[in-house]
Amino acid sequence: MTKRKKTIRIFWVIIALTLFCGLLNFPQTLPIKINFNNINWEHTFYRPDLSRIGPVPFIKNSELKYGLDLAGGSSLLFDIDTNGVGQENLPQALESLKGNIERRVNLFGVSETTVKINKQQDKYRLQIDLPGIENVNDAVNLIGTTAKLSFKGEVEIAPEATASATVYDLFAKDTGIDGSHLKYSSVQINPNNSQPEVGIEFNEEGSKLFAQATKDLLNKRIAIFLDDYPITAPVVQNIITDGKASISGSFTSQTAKQLSAQLNAGALPLPIKLIQQSQVGATLGQDSLNKGILAGVVGLVLVSLFMIANYGKLGLIADIGLIIYGLITLTLYRLVPVTLTFPGIVGFILSIGMAVDSNILIFERFKEETRKGKDWNMALESAFGRAWDSIKDANTCTIITGFILFNPFNWSFLSTSGMIRGFALTLILGIFIGIFTGVFVTRNLLRVFIKEKIKN
Repeated sequence: MTKRKKTIRIFWVIIALTLFCGLLNFPQTLPIKINFNNINWEHTFYRPDLSRIGPVPFIKNSELKYGLDLAGGSSLLFDIDTNGVGQENLPQALESLKGNIERRVNLFGVSETTVKINKQQDKYRLQIDLPGIENVNDAVNLIGTTAKLSFKGEVEIAPEATASATVYDLFAKDTGIDGSHLKYSSVQINPNNSQPEVGIEFNEEGSKLFAQATKDLLNKRIAIFLDDYPITAPVVQNIITDGKASISGSFTSQTAKQLSAQLNAGALPLPIKLIQQSQVGATLGQDSLNKGILAGVVGLVLVSLFMIANYGKLGLIADIGLIIYGLITLTLYRLVPVTLTFPGIVGFILSIGMAVDSNILIFERFKEETRKGKDWNMALESAFGRAWDSIKDANTCTIITGFILFNPFNWSFLSTSGMIRGFALTLILGIFIGIFTGVFVTRNLLRVFIKEKIKN
């Protein structure tokens, strides 16, 4: 394949990616009215349904998620029972409780939460703020309960007792396997029927017990009970020695996700009791959101004008790359998904200016190379190559700073604020996408559209 053909192929990949991102970010409904002289035209455009492509599930929910400051949500207050823990172990128990609750809520799919433990006189209180959640009953149940998992084997029942036998009579063989043997749980899709299941993996002891159980119950049924309620009772067709199994049933994606979260979270170190539940209004609201979006648009326009004024055709190509940058960024916000708080929007606006930094470095290098009399193509390739080290080092420093702000390991000596993490996440994503569009997209567009030597 020649270099030109390869460039054209990459160009069409960029076009396809841009169209997909543009389609995903297109409003669900866009009414347009034109009234001019004798022309009266009115039409509403609708975004195509992307939840399925034929029979295959694709993107079920691509709407942007907003944090507590922009969308409001719910606030829960729990009383913490500390009577069963000595004072010397209380700080560790409280910290463990907080971490466990954060893990449960995050596994449930609620991001940018605020989890705080406060002391009021001699009582400890756990406060949880859930952005964008109006009906919090499911979250309350998840936070305050622990899923009890057990496996029971099928037993022989006398024919005369069959009619009156219950499910607990049919599955009375104790395998010795319970939730304490669980290593990890995750939601997965059954390839045969496309239904959600909960995959589970046992620890070393649990794997041995499960292997023995499947050996003893070969061609019989083994029932999986959750909180003493039977979920499923599959027939054991093979001896399973790797400690991996799946829980199937009438699950939706949401219920499977909730069950997986409960199983992963484990028991709470301290009992808690819900004492207050309230709705929280958006602290900033739609007006602040609109102003933030407007600021982003103004920033994008000013940066675009600056690039055209300083670099002409090169700047115009960079502006096209900047538009692609914005579409890719918003697409990732929808697909990850990123919960947008106002600081997160600020991080996005800040990254707009940083997104063209790489182009400026490259274009200045390009000017230097053309002044030396180099051929345009050679000058362009040389400029990208020589500017890369500066681009890489400058962005690496910012990524390290964003990593510290994001605090992915929950280090206690760093901030764990959801809004600060939201700012860091949008900033880090912006940097990576900015490098991609600046070095890869803009470079390819220049190769395709600008062939003649540009006079400086």
